[in-house]
Amino acid sequence: MIVAVPDSQPRLPLRPELAGLEPYGAPQLDVPVRLNVNENPYPPSASVVADIASAVEAAAHGLNRYPDRDFAELRADLADYLHRESAVRLDPAQLWAANGSNEVMLHLLQAFGGPGRTALSFAPTYSMYPEYARDTSTEWVTGRRETDFSLDVDHATAMIAQVRPSVVLLASPNNPTGTALPLEVVTGVLAAAAQVPGGCVVVVDEAYAEFRRVGTPSALTLLADHPHLAVSRTMSKAFGMAGARLGYLAAGTPLVDALRVVRLPYHLSAVTQAVARAALGHATELMAQVEGLRRERDALVTWLQGRGLQVADSDANFVLFGVFDDRHSIWQGLLDRGVLIRETGPHGWLRVSVGTPEETAAFKAALVEVAGL
Repeated sequence: MIVAVPDSQPRLPLRPELAGLEPYGAPQLDVPVRLNVNENPYPPSASVVADIASAVEAAAHGLNRYPDRDFAELRADLADYLHRESAVRLDPAQLWAANGSNEVMLHLLQAFGGPGRTALSFAPTYSMYPEYARDTSTEWVTGRRETDFSLDVDHATAMIAQVRPSVVLLASPNNPTGTALPLEVVTGVLAAAAQVPGGCVVVVDEAYAEFRRVGTPSALTLLADHPHLAVSRTMSKAFGMAGARLGYLAAGTPLVDALRVVRLPYHLSAVTQAVARAALGHATELMAQVEGLRRERDALVTWLQGRGLQVADSDANFVLFGVFDDRHSIWQGLLDRGVLIRETGPHGWLRVSVGTPEETAAFKAALVEVAGL
């Protein structure tokens, strides 16, 4: 009898542009101090956990039914939160949410990108942006940031006129640099995008907005006058809800309605909606943690600078620092001492998330030992 042996490397009709690629992801290692993915280091309090558990229990009684596919109550709660946080009153119809801001961004590229269209950003910036473009068959083009990681509005305007993108992605605060964009830069980009034939959506990614320094405004304040603007946020960082996977976006109603066309049916589970609404009910408590993390960040910047290192201005919950001739050896040396940070950004730079005081102390001690500071 002849037995067919399965081919260990079957021929699959993989898209050519995906051949040989590795999936995105920072290292997930079990070490004592994990400061590599910009998580909030503080777990939810007992009161937050209790309210989440109660909300999930209530939702569980109806899990035989599909959830509200347009999550009207969650959108209303998000609108209320943004009013308190940024003093901008939005109609719930102007809010959109998905499984993390990653899915929000994918919805944007599905709706406004695609074959024959271009997405533009300015490097260095978030490393997932080109993957959203790739996955939607959108051409990806990058301009440059300045040596201090700011964005020159004249350069941005020239790139928009040259490339004629359908989507411009601006992270503010920027990842991995932590740099926030002044509103005059954003309005300059919006003005240039308004001249693109066929239209251009400008997305300001404010995943770390709650950590911005006092006096740094949100692009939410520009929404009323710019229907081609979208501002994305997340509950992963400031709210300490990375495991809940809830990202959201604010924009004009026509832009939001376009995202409703491309989303999968019932893409936000009843459990996700319940968890997010319960956490939003504790926004005041959770934002008090944010203030402490801001202080830790600023103290860490001062400490790194005092050791003779270059440090990028940060309005986020992480710090980009360098410059090292062999950054990988520094990264590995820290890891060998139980401290995991991120090897990312421009050549020679490293990024460390702001942790608890104890985690920051462990990072400092390890860095002094490894780098000889």
